[in-house]
Amino acid sequence: MADNAYLSVKGITKRFGGIVAVEQVSFEINKGEVVSIIGPNGAGKTTVFNMLTGVYQVDEGTIVFNGEEIQNKKPKHIVMAGMSRTFQNIRLFQDMRVIENVLIGAHIKTSYSFLDSTFRTARYRKEEDEKVLQAIELLKSVGLEHRKDDYASNLPYGDQRKLEIARAIATGAGLLLLDEPAAGMNPKESEELMLFIRSLKQKGYTVLLIEHDMSVVMNISDRIYVIDHGKPIAHGLPVEIANNERVIEAYLGGVHKDAEDN
Repeated sequence: MADNAYLSVKGITKRFGGIVAVEQVSFEINKGEVVSIIGPNGAGKTTVFNMLTGVYQVDEGTIVFNGEEIQNKKPKHIVMAGMSRTFQNIRLFQDMRVIENVLIGAHIKTSYSFLDSTFRTARYRKEEDEKVLQAIELLKSVGLEHRKDDYASNLPYGDQRKLEIARAIATGAGLLLLDEPAAGMNPKESEELMLFIRSLKQKGYTVLLIEHDMSVVMNISDRIYVIDHGKPIAHGLPVEIANNERVIEAYLGGVHKDAEDN
């Protein structure tokens, strides 16, 4: 594995009592790439995300992000370092406005003090005004500027996904971890999501994706890693993964082979 990778994960392992949920998983991402982790339900994909983001402790292995070891750091430290995530189940503040959701992400990094915020000093007002302008620009970049004053709950499902990603970007992240962003989407929304993720790449963001929608994975990924029962079983280009018999067996349970026999 390259020493200069943006994210380098080596041999991470997670145990829950006597159960090994993830065992010796390794992968890397270079800046500007879209990399996907796939595998059947229960393969350990979300557990990997939870270790990357400090939700779970890493029992073995290392995670190096942008030159810094981050395994077992607190989630806030990892966000401050430039890595942010979304969740399979949308976790927006539904009763808050669209722009307020983005501002929550932006407030992970503030330079004013508690006293500044209490007394609403000039320093506080200046930074808050700047954050609002930045939030509007971010919403414009994801096509949601015209909905900035709407409540998040009133957005269509696909736009709620975009808003959740925008909130992750607002933290200042360079690496975005997207957990099942196409979950619950219809084909049109999935197509729009693919275009959106491609636009993020064009803007210089790096994306690590967990996704079950293979049309999304195969069309936007630079490389794909496959895990099954918590263990890595393959990695490569989309065309290589699509034709890997071990992956087909693990992911589809032999459906591909049965179809050929018929």
